[in-house]
Amino acid sequence: MYAHSLFSIVMETGSAVRTLTREMRDENELFASSLTLRAVEAHLLIMAHTLAQMPPEIHRTLLEVDWNGWQVLHDRLRNGIQPRREEIWYAVNALVPQTVFLLESLRHRQPGLFPSNF
Repeated sequence: MYAHSLFSIVMETGSAVRTLTREMRDENELFASSLTLRAVEAHLLIMAHTLAQMPPEIHRTLLEVDWNGWQVLHDRLRNGIQPRREEIWYAVNALVPQTVFLLESLRHRQPGLFPSNF
């Protein structure tokens, strides 16, 4: 059930990031909007923190996920390290879509990794 809850959080925050950035043409547009940027960063922090809590079995199974990229992003966001423009834009365009896709695919292939008591 724990992994299922983590999975749900990642899917929800990933969807929020995609919704907030879907219409943006480039990174300048994201970084010109401080409110949107703060919202995106908040969702990315939750997502990075949640992914760090995933069971080790999921980390070992999903070798395609850039776990190091998530760790670096988590550290920068949690500790307020600047600059982080490159890391944020990489997360929005690569980390989030790739991780959401790979987790969803894994859940379909191996649903036992994400048990639910519902």
